[in-house]
Amino acid sequence: MLIIADFHIHSKYARATSKEMDIEKLANYAKMKGLNLLGTGDFTHPKHLKDLKAKLKEFDRGIYEYDDVYFMLTTEMSTNYVENKKLRRVHHLVHSPDFETVEQIIDVLSKKGAKTTIDGRMSMNISSAELVEILHQINKENYVVPAHIWTPYFGCLGSKTGFNSLRECYLDQTKNIHAVETGLSSDPTMNWRVSFLDQFALVSNSDSHSPWPWRLGREANVFEVKKITYEEIWDAIIKKDKKRFLYTIEVDPNYGKYHYTGHRQCKVVLHPKESKKLKNICPLCKKPLTIGVLQRVEELADREEGFVPKKSIPFKTLLPLYEIIMFVYGSINRNSKKILEIHDSLIKSFGSELEVLLRVPREDLLNFTDEKIANAIINVREQKIKYTPGADGEYGKPIFDDKNFRVLNVTKQKSLEDF
Repeated sequence: MLIIADFHIHSKYARATSKEMDIEKLANYAKMKGLNLLGTGDFTHPKHLKDLKAKLKEFDRGIYEYDDVYFMLTTEMSTNYVENKKLRRVHHLVHSPDFETVEQIIDVLSKKGAKTTIDGRMSMNISSAELVEILHQINKENYVVPAHIWTPYFGCLGSKTGFNSLRECYLDQTKNIHAVETGLSSDPTMNWRVSFLDQFALVSNSDSHSPWPWRLGREANVFEVKKITYEEIWDAIIKKDKKRFLYTIEVDPNYGKYHYTGHRQCKVVLHPKESKKLKNICPLCKKPLTIGVLQRVEELADREEGFVPKKSIPFKTLLPLYEIIMFVYGSINRNSKKILEIHDSLIKSFGSELEVLLRVPREDLLNFTDEKIANAIINVREQKIKYTPGADGEYGKPIFDDKNFRVLNVTKQKSLEDF
């Protein structure tokens, strides 16, 4: 049984999320995307938890179902604390096996001052290690995955509030961490350069705040199992079993919002070599730059580029179909009816977006769309396109040809000579 899973999403009750993020819409758009297993997101929020209990039907312990889409109980939690005289703000993706365990989590953490109604994320002033220990004591089948580990502000290895290793962050509870989430701004090749990450499986999720196919499942995990169960999925992850955990789906890390180092306000985007020459200070306003994921990986890497660990899970690099079409036509309007018609027509013709992106031959694509779109899909599949890198909270942009690059009015990355 082929399972394509996106475990990290949010609900409509979380801050800065679409009001369409409910179970009905998620199930509908998951099928359009080609996903058949979703995390629920935000299970500690009382209104969302009520929705989940009312709408999800138990398929197997730890696996729930709604409208032919499977769900696992997940949420993101935020720990905010001071350690070694430095503010630490770390996000964690939490998996739980059943609603009874979820209720226990809410009860125990609420007594420690955790807030459940302000945002979709439960936020608390305890250390990351204490959170893992509490969750493991409640139920050994609670799994904690450090979320988007390289993100500057909330990743456990991030440049702003993070640590220099997982052991520094989770202390003796590192033994209960089995996987890490790479985030949009890094891919497995970058993580493979850091040897202390070898003991953890690398998982990829969208962290989606809206249900649309160009957000949901833009990063995902692909499994082949005899039967979908909570235990089976997690056993495949923990053991990094290539026969069951087939590959992850990634976006190019340049597309991520924090790949390069930069300063959004001044439109400064710099490769680590250039930012280091500037001592990480914006050349225009002289304020500190936001150290990007690429530079942070370079700081912690103890291997050269190109190293591949023996037990590494393969990956495939894609880009959401809607964004391929949008950038090919040089549009900056995400609500374009023309682009949506092309997008929906391709999905209807071939069954799902991931089917289009991963498998449909160019010759078949040409029967349903024009040559520019067909070529772009194949070039993304074969990693033959370039990007202007994202930095300091702004997404990167794919470049399909010089003409469309100019239409989009994107300023090329500056070098030191430009300042």
